[in-house]
Amino acid sequence: MKNYARFATLVVAIATLTGCAHMPGGISSSTTPINNRAYEELGKVSGTSSKVMLFGLLPISGSNNTQDAVDSAKEKLGADALIDVTVEAYSQWWILWSNNTTKVTGKGIRFK
Repeated sequence: MKNYARFATLVVAIATLTGCAHMPGGISSSTTPINNRAYEELGKVSGTSSKVMLFGLLPISGSNNTQDAVDSAKEKLGADALIDVTVEAYSQWWILWSNNTTKVTGKGIRFK
């Protein structure tokens, strides 16, 4: 019976100390003013920026910055800007670490 109680306590502790959340961010027509300039669409692309923290307090890597996610997406296609942009964020919490990520999705464009 003691082993069962220990196991149940362990399961409850793990369930309490782990989890995830997904939060919608925003929508924008573009990352740069178009101002009636001609452009070509390069295709759909996404970029992310993440921050990993030890014990939820000590940053280990990354910055979780929206601009870094935009730059990552543009870099993949060599784009000047993104159009039809959406931003979302998600977080994961584990016993020893947590992960916070921002994801930007849109269509890459290059000005002519």
